[in-house]
Amino acid sequence: MNRAFSRKKDKTWMHTPEALSKHYIPYNAKFLGSTEVEQPKGTEVVRDAVRKLKFARHIKKSEGQKTPKVELQISIYGVKILEPKTKEVQHNCQLHRISFCADDKTDKRIFTFICKDSESNKHLCYVFDSEKCAEEITLTIGQAFDLAYRKFLESGGKDVETRKQIAGLQKRIQELETENTELRNKVQDLENQLRITQISVSPAASMAPKSPSTDIFDMVPFSPITPQSSTPTRNGTQPPPVPSRSIEIKRDLFGAEPFDPFNCGAGDFPPDIQSKLDEMQEGFKMGLTLEGTVFCLDPLDSRC
Repeated sequence: MNRAFSRKKDKTWMHTPEALSKHYIPYNAKFLGSTEVEQPKGTEVVRDAVRKLKFARHIKKSEGQKTPKVELQISIYGVKILEPKTKEVQHNCQLHRISFCADDKTDKRIFTFICKDSESNKHLCYVFDSEKCAEEITLTIGQAFDLAYRKFLESGGKDVETRKQIAGLQKRIQELETENTELRNKVQDLENQLRITQISVSPAASMAPKSPSTDIFDMVPFSPITPQSSTPTRNGTQPPPVPSRSIEIKRDLFGAEPFDPFNCGAGDFPPDIQSKLDEMQEGFKMGLTLEGTVFCLDPLDSRC
């Protein structure tokens, strides 16, 4: 059985799973800012980022600027950073993108985490000042990560498989609609060719006895499955035959191939679903380092 974490140092979680899965835990803090870092993990990495942002904040404070206050909302869906009064979301950090989280042992108010930006894919270090809550916030993020990974294993794979099947049906419907349009256009072209052929025949040919198979317009009724060998053109060539459809096997009542989650390539469903699944797997596989304690992720089951 896969476990979300292998802990070298035991931690006691502070909240019930329901509080983080069905709701969120709010905290108030001051936001010192964020800065790009070169590595997704490391005590020295965040220490340098804290020094840099503290120095920048001192400069702004000397210029009369106050450190902005923010509200943190932590749940299994991520860490939201909001403006306290308007509740406007300034940043939304998904948990599988957070790779490092720690509170400063030399300054009990400071805590920080490293998150991979969803647009630039750069690693950003977020630094906060929270009186008396730094360690609690760090542990809450760790617990949310733990629960999010377990939820991903329990239901995420099933959800992805369902989306794959729906996407496969949608793709098949689109293919059938395209194929139907192409066949309709080919039938229309053949009908036009037949009209041109009948109109452009010689006058002598028009006086010939009518075949009992022609209609009142002196045209042979068109059948997409009947070869048109009896209606040569002026130069003796034959109209192109209607292409026959290959026999499709192993199709369900919707016309789609039965879905097999154990024999499925990346091209069988839209790339956005595959890329999202790969991104979450990569993020959870990297794990979360919390307060210097390394949380190692077991390899994901290949069936997920």
